[in-house]
Amino acid sequence: MPHIEQQPTGGVVHVAFTLNGTPVGLDIRPDMPMLELLREGCGITSVKDGCAPEGSCGACTVLMDGKAVVACSQLATRVAGRNVLTQEGLPAADRELWAHAFVASGASQCGFCSPGIVMKAEALLGRNPDPSRGEIAHALAGNLCRCTGYVKIIDAVGLAASARRGEPVPPIDTSGRVGSRTRRLRGRELALGDKPYVNDLTAPGMLHGAVRFSDHPRARVVRLDVSKALAYPAVVGVVTARDVPGERTQGLITRDWRQFVAEGETTSYVGDVLAVVAAETRYAAREAAKLVEVEYEVLPPVTDPFDALEAGAPALHPNGNVLSVSNVKRGDVDHALASAAHVATETFRTQFIEHAFLEPESSLAVPQEDGTLYVYSQGQGIWDDRRQIASILGEPEDRIRVMMVACGGAFGAKEDLNVQGHASLLARTTGRPVRITLSREESLRFHVKRHPIVMEYTVGCDEGGHLVAVRARMVGDTGAYASVGDKVLERAAGHACGAYKVPNVDVEARAVYTNNPPCGAMRGFGANQSNFAIEGMLDRLAERVGIDGWEIRWRNALDVGDRFGAGQKLGPGVGLKKTLLAVRDAYRSARYAGIACAVKNAGVGNGLTEYGRAILRPEADGTVTLYHSWTEMGQGCDTALAQIACEELGLPADQVRVRVDTEHELDTGQTTASRSTMLGGRAIIDAAAKLRQELNGAPIASLAGHEFYGEFKVDWTTSLGDTSVAEPVMHFAYAWATQVALLDDQGRLAKVIAAHDVGKVINPTLLEGQIEGGVHMGLGHALTEEFVVEGGYPRTTTLKSLGIIPPSGMPPVECIFIEEPSPEGPYGAKGVGEVCLVPTASAVAGALYAFDGVRRTRLPMRDSAAARAALPRLAGRAG
Repeated sequence: MPHIEQQPTGGVVHVAFTLNGTPVGLDIRPDMPMLELLREGCGITSVKDGCAPEGSCGACTVLMDGKAVVACSQLATRVAGRNVLTQEGLPAADRELWAHAFVASGASQCGFCSPGIVMKAEALLGRNPDPSRGEIAHALAGNLCRCTGYVKIIDAVGLAASARRGEPVPPIDTSGRVGSRTRRLRGRELALGDKPYVNDLTAPGMLHGAVRFSDHPRARVVRLDVSKALAYPAVVGVVTARDVPGERTQGLITRDWRQFVAEGETTSYVGDVLAVVAAETRYAAREAAKLVEVEYEVLPPVTDPFDALEAGAPALHPNGNVLSVSNVKRGDVDHALASAAHVATETFRTQFIEHAFLEPESSLAVPQEDGTLYVYSQGQGIWDDRRQIASILGEPEDRIRVMMVACGGAFGAKEDLNVQGHASLLARTTGRPVRITLSREESLRFHVKRHPIVMEYTVGCDEGGHLVAVRARMVGDTGAYASVGDKVLERAAGHACGAYKVPNVDVEARAVYTNNPPCGAMRGFGANQSNFAIEGMLDRLAERVGIDGWEIRWRNALDVGDRFGAGQKLGPGVGLKKTLLAVRDAYRSARYAGIACAVKNAGVGNGLTEYGRAILRPEADGTVTLYHSWTEMGQGCDTALAQIACEELGLPADQVRVRVDTEHELDTGQTTASRSTMLGGRAIIDAAAKLRQELNGAPIASLAGHEFYGEFKVDWTTSLGDTSVAEPVMHFAYAWATQVALLDDQGRLAKVIAAHDVGKVINPTLLEGQIEGGVHMGLGHALTEEFVVEGGYPRTTTLKSLGIIPPSGMPPVECIFIEEPSPEGPYGAKGVGEVCLVPTASAVAGALYAFDGVRRTRLPMRDSAAARAALPRLAGRAG
């Protein structure tokens, strides 16, 4: 029988078990989850908290008596008398095997999911030493990966299985050469759970923080009482709006996001923060936060952007409910449509989408003896973090140092300041280190989503299918706060014509405030929403003209010298037609196929001056430290940038280390817009040239401690819609793609072919991983995913409820890389982190029409056989 002793206190039980071969006995709360026991009671950090207590992401998978279980959904008392095995307890040879398999296959990207997947796979191989790919996919059904699309994870498990059967494993590439499959930087640590994330960090005397959110999307806060929270055992402090010494309202572009809502103010959404508690334990902090009493005057929320545009709508912000209006006007659209041979009009709608990064928001703030504050961040722009934290605290920026910690996925949602400011305020108030980590439900409630956009399109073409005009009207729900919603709708407007030549354009895109969760940056950034509309219009026009989907795209495809929809004349580096040629035969030979092209800008552009900045510092041991400014969040920028340094300096990968923190002034803004490799790479090439010149053939170590700064500046882009500019340049570079979705005879996804013009392949393994992961996310956008909000309240409050496609629902992805160099990129490389999912939903819509003859205008397309096959629990549910 399990050994559980009730202690005399009555509130504690004693649990004895074996952990990684060592007997353990602890006194615990009866309601303590097993995950808390392992992480906080035993110091085991390879088990990650991605969704507790939901138990559906698998990041906390362990073996209990040889069986895989998720620790977050188990009571700790269940381990009594049991043998528990985590990554730390695997035999050294097995750990090395798993590390090798994951690194060689490229199976870890952000890495947050990897340790749990390894443990699930360990259990699989224990009962089936020679699993098929299908069996591996089925076994991993309870393990979520948002980065990879599972392809390389299944590769890695298969590789480990074959190695255990005595088959040879491929060597790890450490050459560091551009174009090689150089191993991911810190890939071994990621696979084994040895690389710490913010929630794995501690500091002496550390307190835990917990947040009290608003209960209503729109309500006046009449009274806020924290007395009961302060009286709760182990609570050290509670802060509210009145405790903010500096500026309470922050934002990346528009400063309208209140970090705390004060008494007398009206909440904007259910993620508004009213108070934050600091306590000796996370449990105490979270229990105390529940005791914060709030009296409200509940007001009707504004949840439809079209209602928000009505004259009598409540003003949600001082300047009204319209955040921005973006316009693109070229030529005479009315005349072109009147004389067109074919004209089609349709309205398209896209949905809220949750990023579903695996690592919830977390930050650790640590006061220093000299009065400075060290902040450990997972954000996408640590210099913006520093600026906003200093503003909240009312302190100069040089008193705040922000250090980048491994980021367990972001996809745009970690651009905005999350809990870094709250942790910092508590640290200053208490004088002690404070760590805040949100639960999954809190994370879903709190951070931005992908914009749902309603798009009305009218498009005309001539008898041959050549486009003559596009008129589009877009309304995007930007939610409670601006975030970067104005830029998302600006990007949707700029990309409204897709990858096609259109001489006459009239586009208007409005970002509108509501009381829904804020919407901001998410992979694709408005381009995939407008792509769904313009590609759908091409399919309709092709049918009227009597040509196939490939042909109408070929006739209208942009090339060098053509004008992009927003008016920019394209220079060298347009490989769109090559991507079309690469998929032509596969598309035309398939019975049920859909095709879509895509373009996605690299760089923010639109008049913003952008920089790449880097420092190379030789060390005494002959290695080089690379300081750069970009957030590694799984996309591989640390590895790609290190490879560029290796290429320029002739070093192997093991001799370049990477560091990112605000100790060096390398501010380049957010890691966004598919620009880190392009801007960062050019800066590294500049720094390396200076280092080589100074070396003049001497050993690297001879310049130990010297720092060589490199910079690349882009200051030639122009604002969207600026009619005073003769030759507008909205962006310094673009990436191009064509994707084909194939269905089988039952209407299920059979394959996706992704042909991408990447300029130059820096690392094929990383590139394949980006494309495969992007396609997976794009398929979810197309078929199954939706973050449901009703009346301003989220209804999808778990990862499982989001509709993310599991491993068994992911089809094969054929990656085809075209190298049409961009003059602005290092060695001609282009950013591909976003374009990889821009055309996916459109291609799937075309394939569905080929199968069942239904033209779909709303995402997700859950009424399809493909959706039900990809996510079987949708069977019997449509819409």
